[in-house]
Amino acid sequence: MTDLSRFSINQMTVKQLSLPELADVCGRLGVVNVGLWREPVQTYGVEETAKLVRDAGLTVTTLCRGGFFTAIDPEERAAALEDNRRAVDEAATLGTDTLVLVSGGLPAGSKDLHGARERIADALSVLGPYAEERGVRLAIEPLHPMYASDRCVVSTLAQALDLAERFPAHQVGVTVDTYHIWWDDHAPAQIARAGAGGRIHTFQLADWTTPLPEGVLTGRGQIGDGAIDMREWLGHVTAAGYTGAIEVELFNDVLWARDGREVLAETAARFVEHVS
Repeated sequence: MTDLSRFSINQMTVKQLSLPELADVCGRLGVVNVGLWREPVQTYGVEETAKLVRDAGLTVTTLCRGGFFTAIDPEERAAALEDNRRAVDEAATLGTDTLVLVSGGLPAGSKDLHGARERIADALSVLGPYAEERGVRLAIEPLHPMYASDRCVVSTLAQALDLAERFPAHQVGVTVDTYHIWWDDHAPAQIARAGAGGRIHTFQLADWTTPLPEGVLTGRGQIGDGAIDMREWLGHVTAAGYTGAIEVELFNDVLWARDGREVLAETAARFVEHVS
């Protein structure tokens, strides 16, 4: 391995590792950045996780995830906002400045994409200032259109930026994830747009392999196994001025069934081979 200084391992890629195991393997491999997920962090303890990563010399590049703002019922919307405030607080405690948002799908029985996106904007108008006060930025992540009904009505970088640009860049920006945008001919221009506005808050990698598994959620391929030219997309974000960490986030049942230490080492090696 050579340069891993910008490489960040997202916790979900090796979710079979406990947090202490993850920190230990990162130390052995020379990995200095991690992206964390709320559920395992909450299980281990937010304060305890913050101490663990701090003592291990790890930088937390992002916390996943906030969002799910599209409910119509007022009580559900209030509960979502409260949960997102907790997510912001957790991000601040962990020392990361970026909370990744998966905005939410269509509520049951609804077919109104426009209305759902407007409810996201309403939530951001409340959450953005709250996050700013705590030194945290919100990063809207567009998901591939196959997730629009159940997970994320924001399907393109253009849609994400249309929402983000209603707010200051230090409050709301976007997540650029190769898995979700590689198919979109307009994405390079939107990356340039995001860069010009200072809104690329994180850059994530996963490859596209087929056939997709049943349910499609766990279809993210290991770097180099699929159809995406990672260096091309790195070139786009670099030209847009992005110099931050590059996070590899894989949802993959085959990888999860393997020894997590081996998967992390393999992922770091693939990063060097196909990205850095």
